[in-house]
Amino acid sequence: MERESAPVRFDTKIAVLLREDLATWQRLNVTAFLVSGIGSAEPEVIGEPYADADGIEYLAMFRQPVLVLEGSKEHLSAAHAKAVKRGLTLSVFTTELFTTGNDQDNREAVREVPTDKLDLAGIGLYGPRNAVDRVVKGARMHP
Repeated sequence: MERESAPVRFDTKIAVLLREDLATWQRLNVTAFLVSGIGSAEPEVIGEPYADADGIEYLAMFRQPVLVLEGSKEHLSAAHAKAVKRGLTLSVFTTELFTTGNDQDNREAVREVPTDKLDLAGIGLYGPRNAVDRVVKGARMHP
């Protein structure tokens, strides 16, 4: 069964902006944490569950691509400030979270630091495509 499918241009965008000096394992971990927050806050970004030809069912995933970018610590801080100002759906991962071992300690580690002092390892963003593009402007595609 062949399906014709035209490219879809979404009105919204999901983006992850990572600090460029993270180790590979950190980049992967941070990305996973950040996008989990977006999926829970914005249920419309989740598509339908999957199933293979044998009827094995799989979890639903995002209905649109996730753009993964990188930038300097300063770029990340500036992007965070822009996202907050624009009211975009935003998840954060601070460097302190690499040393905590559970969700409660993670939240406490973020709660203890003023917004402009957060030592960001990454941010996850969701919102109108143009707004997200403006926030991450100047970031590079993750290699």
